[in-house]
Amino acid sequence: MTRDALITRFLDQAGWGMAARRPLAGDASNRRYERLSRESQRAVLMDAPYDPPPPPAPPYIATAPGPFLKLSAALAQAGYGAPKVLAADEAAGLILLEDLGDAIYARVLEGAPELEHTLYAAAVDLLADLHATPDLVAAPPYDLETMMIELRLLLDWYLPLQGAPASAAARADFEALCAELFAPVDRRDVLVLRDFHAENLLWLPDREGHARVGLLDYQDALIGHRAYDLVSLLEDARRDTTPALQEDMLARYIAATGQDDAQFRADYARLGAQRNIKILGIFARLSERDGKPHYLALLPRVWAHVQHDLSHPVLAPLKDWFGRYVPAPKDRA
Repeated sequence: MTRDALITRFLDQAGWGMAARRPLAGDASNRRYERLSRESQRAVLMDAPYDPPPPPAPPYIATAPGPFLKLSAALAQAGYGAPKVLAADEAAGLILLEDLGDAIYARVLEGAPELEHTLYAAAVDLLADLHATPDLVAAPPYDLETMMIELRLLLDWYLPLQGAPASAAARADFEALCAELFAPVDRRDVLVLRDFHAENLLWLPDREGHARVGLLDYQDALIGHRAYDLVSLLEDARRDTTPALQEDMLARYIAATGQDDAQFRADYARLGAQRNIKILGIFARLSERDGKPHYLALLPRVWAHVQHDLSHPVLAPLKDWFGRYVPAPKDRA
């Protein structure tokens, strides 16, 4: 049966076969989304075919529908703003979700920048609350091995794109440095949603509590370090945030969770460097392998994040390695 036929059958069985359909913006994965409408009702179709990659790919490269469905149910039951699951066919990788609307953080703030503190504070408060319930759902670990696989994307994709492929010696130095510097953030303390940023959050002010923050694109959730999603929010690859906002929200989270200030800031820098180094590689790969060159326009912002993160003293050896081997993104204007 063709993919289109599978989708038609699924929608017919779910009672949405006669709905109007139009595509929604997708993400960097192979998932596709459509908005369905019938009379005054709307829903979102997630088309997420599951084809597990061979090792050593991390467990989130192609996410099976089952864990996502369990996580969605757990988040909604706990009072968070995850969309309700209306219907699902796990084997086909088809899920019909509640439509949370179009009030994406990035879009809301374009028209109402005065709401920035309110929206970011709500997101930070959600993280603090979520991190107080570490047993919400089981998920694979965000461990050092996974982080290392991600970090190698810099060597395999970003450096060749810049015309500066790493030598065997440079690769070996990078591996050794990263294994040492990122070992302290190999923690399995909290649920890490992993793509917690302004284009995956919606502002739902008519709801109560933490449900005011609608959640999207958490299919790749893992169990890891509590600083990761905060970095994802504040060091956004797609939206500028001011140093003042970043500091205010970082201090807000530390105060709300009782973290040791110096240790948490060091770990935040480590996770920021790990995430942003990985993103340099991912965006290069999206351009070169997947034919999505528009991601290259985001590289300068991500590069700036990397430079900021590497300025923390705990990352001085990696900053030195970058200075020797990693060029800034080429100007592609």
